[in-house]
Amino acid sequence: MSKIVVERQHTLGREGARVKAQQLAERLAQQYDVSYRWSGDTLEFRRTGAQGSIDVDETNVRVSLKLGLLLSALSGTIKREIEETLDKQLS
Repeated sequence: MSKIVVERQHTLGREGARVKAQQLAERLAQQYDVSYRWSGDTLEFRRTGAQGSIDVDETNVRVSLKLGLLLSALSGTIKREIEETLDKQLS
């Protein structure tokens, strides 16, 4: 099992960051059959072989992802994709 953690600062405020996280979750649900739910300011998501969360606050976003055995081989690519997506969405 592999674990990925990516943190980014933002200037969107808590609600703005929640909107961006929600949009990302909706896209992941459509593209990768991901299920998700909000628990406070944490968006929890899962699919076969992966589970994680997106924590948002006034100035930071933290994505944590645990990959199962099969997806662990792609952890470098997945981490880069998360970083690029966060950089694009939070700028």
